Amino acid sequence: MDGKMKAVLKKGATEGAQLVEVDVPTIGARDVLIEVQATSICGTDVHIYNWDEWSKSRVKPPYVFGHEFSGIVKEVGEAVTRVEVGDYVSAETHLVCHTCPQCLTGNYHICKNTKIIGVDTNGCFAEYVALPEQNLWKNPKNMPVSIASIQEPMGNAVHTVLNGEVAGKSVAIIGCGPIGLMAVGVAKAAGASQVLAFDVNEYRLELASQMGATVPIHSGECDPVEEALILTDGHGVDVVCEMSGHPVAMDQGFKMVTNGGRVSILSLPTTRVDLDITNDIVFKGITVQGITGRKMYETWQQVSRLLQSEQVDVKPIITHHLPLEDYELGFKLMNEGKCGKVVLYPHGVPTTTSEEVER
Repeated sequence: MDGKMKAVLKKGATEGAQLVEVDVPTIGARDVLIEVQATSICGTDVHIYNWDEWSKSRVKPPYVFGHEFSGIVKEVGEAVTRVEVGDYVSAETHLVCHTCPQCLTGNYHICKNTKIIGVDTNGCFAEYVALPEQNLWKNPKNMPVSIASIQEPMGNAVHTVLNGEVAGKSVAIIGCGPIGLMAVGVAKAAGASQVLAFDVNEYRLELASQMGATVPIHSGECDPVEEALILTDGHGVDVVCEMSGHPVAMDQGFKMVTNGGRVSILSLPTTRVDLDITNDIVFKGITVQGITGRKMYETWQQVSRLLQSEQVDVKPIITHHLPLEDYELGFKLMNEGKCGKVVLYPHGVPTTTSEEVER
């Protein structure tokens, strides 16, 4: 497809981004061109927009960023066999090599040579995006485009929570950003006996309650470790999911976990974290897991089924629907923590966001 499209471009090594016109992407033999219906803002996008230390070390502008979306296949390369024009899709955002030891043993999510759409390559804050067919996931036809656009981050939440036993256990979600909020819903759906949600943002603690948290806890108004011990009869929490990336909160997570418990870490601290490894890890005999991405494609199946069955209702998390042109407002809301998930629409916000975009 020839022509121009509007896109949010990270133009240079500075804060912010620009709405510009760029060429519609071209596709190779095994690639697919997708018309983006909805694209959501991720914490990673905020790092790139703000141009923090991580993005300075990783991102190479100018390029189009953004990596969470849903859309309609418009063109396919001559060697494409898995999808066809008109299919309704989202995408696994990790581009893997298929040749390293991890890929060859089926552990694609920890490929040593991973590149990420919208971080290392052009992304989806645009009217169109081009991707390899192997990264596409076909969506149920009745799934709203806004919900389909947040399956990728929900996969992070599912991978974090379900990477061990949850049913009948107490679970602490530390950090109630959008993925933490999804994790609350996943833990509840998986049969957790208690879901303790920790944050210092009242707005997001209220969203945590809507997602099923049994006890939302303001970490700035109490001692989170003491509170967790009180709520678990002095035993400590069985499963801790660390989503905040804050060094103090992470240390608290290790202190509140019970002996023999599990700590799964999805967050990305930007500074070194001081932990008492002897007393809080070794002598407790706990399991510590680093969580990256989603299991390809086991986690995608879990996400799709949890949404289709309505065991997890993510609608409360999607708090803002904006046209792509209002991307600056979306990033402002994210930076201020006054939102859940912000969804942008390159072709205009649907008349009612509960309805399907014409496909």
